[in-house]
Amino acid sequence: MSLLWLLLMICAFSGDSGGGGGPGGFIRLAAAEHVRELEVSEGVPIGHQIGFIGEFVHDENGDSGPPYLIVPVPGSAVDTDLAIDHTTGEIRTKVALDRENRSSYSLVAIPLSGENVRVVVRVLDENDNAPTFPTPIMSIEFPENTPRDVKRTLNPARDADLGRYNTQRYSIVSGNVNNAFRLSSHRERDGVLYLDLQINGFLDRETTPAYSLVVEALDGGSPPLRGQMTVNITIQDVNDNQPIFNQSRYFATVPENATLGTTVLQVYATDQDAGENGQVEYAINRRQSDKEQMFRIDPATGLISVNKPLDFETRELHELVVVAKDRGMQPLETTAFVSIRVTDVNDNQPIINVIFLSDDATPKISESAQPGEFVARISVNDPDSRTEYANVNVTLSGGEGHFGLTTRDNIIYLVIVSLPLDREIKPNYTLSVIATDTGNPPLHAAKDIFLTVTDINDNAPEFEKDVYHANVMEVADPGTSVIQVTAVDRDEGNNSAIVYSLLDTPDTHSHWFQIDSHSGLITTRAHIDCETDPVPQLIVMAQDNGRPPLSSTGTVLVTIHDVNDNEPIFDQSFYNVSVAENESKGRCILKVSEARTTPQSPQTIPH
Repeated sequence: MSLLWLLLMICAFSGDSGGGGGPGGFIRLAAAEHVRELEVSEGVPIGHQIGFIGEFVHDENGDSGPPYLIVPVPGSAVDTDLAIDHTTGEIRTKVALDRENRSSYSLVAIPLSGENVRVVVRVLDENDNAPTFPTPIMSIEFPENTPRDVKRTLNPARDADLGRYNTQRYSIVSGNVNNAFRLSSHRERDGVLYLDLQINGFLDRETTPAYSLVVEALDGGSPPLRGQMTVNITIQDVNDNQPIFNQSRYFATVPENATLGTTVLQVYATDQDAGENGQVEYAINRRQSDKEQMFRIDPATGLISVNKPLDFETRELHELVVVAKDRGMQPLETTAFVSIRVTDVNDNQPIINVIFLSDDATPKISESAQPGEFVARISVNDPDSRTEYANVNVTLSGGEGHFGLTTRDNIIYLVIVSLPLDREIKPNYTLSVIATDTGNPPLHAAKDIFLTVTDINDNAPEFEKDVYHANVMEVADPGTSVIQVTAVDRDEGNNSAIVYSLLDTPDTHSHWFQIDSHSGLITTRAHIDCETDPVPQLIVMAQDNGRPPLSSTGTVLVTIHDVNDNEPIFDQSFYNVSVAENESKGRCILKVSEARTTPQSPQTIPH
């Protein structure tokens, strides 16, 4: 190549010597250079005639025509890609041309006249390249609350062709559910048609969590060539959905004897969000319900279980407000109502209430009460029953048959007197009321009644003896104790408080004696005289303090022992008697006596 250029230089200087020489000859050479531009489509076959070097350039000062000395421009690949006939100036393709690899070829053709012909072969573009995306798949993300018209830049398709054969437009050919997206594009100075993906509607991850768009790029060919790229769009979750219970209200029952930890029911809520936004936790709103914490809830599973012992009698219905809350940064929550009804278990004995019908409501009954008279009113309440009075079977025991139980409605029972009472025989009774409920198994309750029989004045005082015997000397001074009598009254209280007195009767000398009204001690009140009445008979009365009072009497025979304080005195100073002559021997013909007798029997004086 260096040798060729040397020859060119020699020719140039030779021409210059004929024309004045010096540098001006070189300039003239340059000025005599002609440019020959040829065009060829890149899609022509090998050996395709591009044209001739000297065609249309002949003139008096121009190209003298072939043969030519061909001098390729360094690096223009003329030698490898083009076939040039230097004898004719014909240029043909030696290889398949590709404008995208080489868009032009340059060479210098020197004819014999020495006028240089610069030949430029321009390769014309054909639509032989489809738009091509840099990657077949592209992944992007959008939060589901992304506003309309927000865009993401997509990788643009590039087309090696030029002009109208370059990428002209983009379209979404599939996957655009509900027309959620649209494309926009713009061309910049580098000639690339850049691509943006824009939100065209409202995104909802819970409805469509992902999109797979097939984006197509088309050039301007006829028909256009196409390139495709799959855009996988993930819709990122936003906590825009609150948990939803599968029921707005739950109902459950649990027996009151349920052990701690017994499962009552399970609530269930779902959240359409994803991740922590969709993870639901459960709690009981203690401010609005179940402040006593009778129940607890598993925050993860929603299982509600018994937390404290239940009691049907205390509370039959529990209303819980259950909260389901997600775990988002700004959590959303919803509530549901849970009604838990506690069912009764026969765990309570009947409660027996007794009201005594005495004047002061104490457990007593007068011994004068007649059969059928009311003693007490009995009502029974069973806490296991919701009615005011439970239908409980009531029985009465004790009382030795003197008391009974009656009812008209099996609700209110009355204790009545069945047999006459006598406090003096039995002053107290123990009655037992037994109540049996209708549970399974039945429970029993018993209540003892200690009943007192109150006294009436139905017993008069009774002396220990019907007749008392006492002795006293007739010389006894007043105030001498004679005897103490005692009477007993089987009644009590005032009914048994006894007052003693002596009855003044015509045939006794009661004025000789006196009696202590409280102790029953009889003493002499005045001087006594055996000769007047050797055995005075006293009638003592014992009277109680009842209303009305009762009394009884006793007899006291007081023997007055004589003292020889009187001489004998005949009752007559002269006796006259007749006797028959035939009276037998020893027959009494006269009886005399003393005018004043002694305590002994009168003397019979035989005569």
